[in-house]
Amino acid sequence: VQLQASGGGLVQAGGSLRLSCAASGRTFGSRTMGWFRQAPGKEREFVAAISWSGGGTTFYADSVKGRFTISRDDALSTAYLQMNSLKPEDTAVYYCAARKPWVVISTSELEYSYWGQGTLVTVSS
Repeated sequence: VQLQASGGGLVQAGGSLRLSCAASGRTFGSRTMGWFRQAPGKEREFVAAISWSGGGTTFYADSVKGRFTISRDDALSTAYLQMNSLKPEDTAVYYCAARKPWVVISTSELEYSYWGQGTLVTVSS
């Protein structure tokens, strides 16, 4: 599985961005997908995840709950992260990740087998 993240950029505080994660292969629909981020000088942290098979279950870090929305389009093998009301502290490199097939959501990066290359989000104050 190869993952390609895109959609990052520079935005003012209060603005919005939508990140995309395009996956190769034919197993996308069976995989829980997650987004993580790493700010300068900090460890990578969990942002959001969506379960396999239509995305019936989602889970968010407290820091983004109510502002970010994760979704997926299995027909396009793509996951999305809609980010609204962005804050300067959201500045980070955002990574998408995929778990092995048919397993539930996890907030641990150790549970994700495949990673995209990261896309930089910069929020100015």
